[in-house]
Amino acid sequence: MNDYTEAEVQRALAEDLGVAEQGITVVRSDRGLVLCGEVESPRRREEILRLVRERFPGIACVADIGVTRAGAPTEAEELA
Repeated sequence: MNDYTEAEVQRALAEDLGVAEQGITVVRSDRGLVLCGEVESPRRREEILRLVRERFPGIACVADIGVTRAGAPTEAEELA
């Protein structure tokens, strides 16, 4: 891992046609890289991790990627 690895991973996530993800932050840690952010599904999170692991196989990668609810609300919101 070099000084440019974070930027290279960020660029790969944004430019890959299958992923095209700009909402993930890449942070360097003493153990490797940490990917942070929110995505719409567990499948999306796995696609992001797969891409990073395939393109950067020698780098340890940890996901701190949450899954947000993307479906329609099931109950009405009450406004005051």
